[in-house]
Amino acid sequence: MRIAVVSVTPHGNGTKDYVKALANGMESMGHRVDVLDAGDGYKLPGYDYIALCTEAAGFWGGKMPEALPQLLATASLAGMKGAAFLKKTGPFFINKALCNLMKAMEKEGMVVNWSEVLLSPDHANAMGKRIGA
Repeated sequence: MRIAVVSVTPHGNGTKDYVKALANGMESMGHRVDVLDAGDGYKLPGYDYIALCTEAAGFWGGKMPEALPQLLATASLAGMKGAAFLKKTGPFFINKALCNLMKAMEKEGMVVNWSEVLLSPDHANAMGKRIGA
């Protein structure tokens, strides 16, 4: 399966290790994986599966990065399968942030069939191995 792992982060490269570990786990299962940044949204319709990896924009309230709606609006993603991965950054509102991420994806017509809060790069690698399994 051809998979795009997209990093959407409000703090520069805050999810870089998590995204690499997620992609490595997927590649170890035989998938073709490309790691993209939020600015590469125009390329997303060419993939079989989209995995979005982000972190909450703020400590309180579960807000998503501003780049997320822009990314999803620029690509035609209606009917595409995807996964929502959220890097755990704080103890508060992590479930609300994950719910907001999934709602943003589903608003654009994506079918979110998996969501997970990533606790560490090792956890991200293990979750990547479960995609398509």
